[in-house]
Amino acid sequence: MVQFKEITKAPDDGVCCVYILHCRDGSLYTGWTNHLQKRLKAHNSGRGAKYTKGRGPVRCVYVETFASREEAMSRESAVKHLTRAEKEELILGTSETHI
Repeated sequence: MVQFKEITKAPDDGVCCVYILHCRDGSLYTGWTNHLQKRLKAHNSGRGAKYTKGRGPVRCVYVETFASREEAMSRESAVKHLTRAEKEELILGTSETHI
């Protein structure tokens, strides 16, 4: 299994971003928010998303920031359609896929 580094510095509140979480069971979850720290706390307390409930604790392993909510939501959709291998490449910074 691929080892991912945890993202420890979150964007400022109000900055729209797409994030990828590494769940306890090894799965990856993609979402968007404009308050990453608050969203991570929600995921880890079981209130973040149905998918992550029971899969915590989760670790944030990828963050990409955007100027608008619409851009973040569009990118979230694109990332969710990537294969696991493509998501791993994105997280590790080796992706050559431009969406």
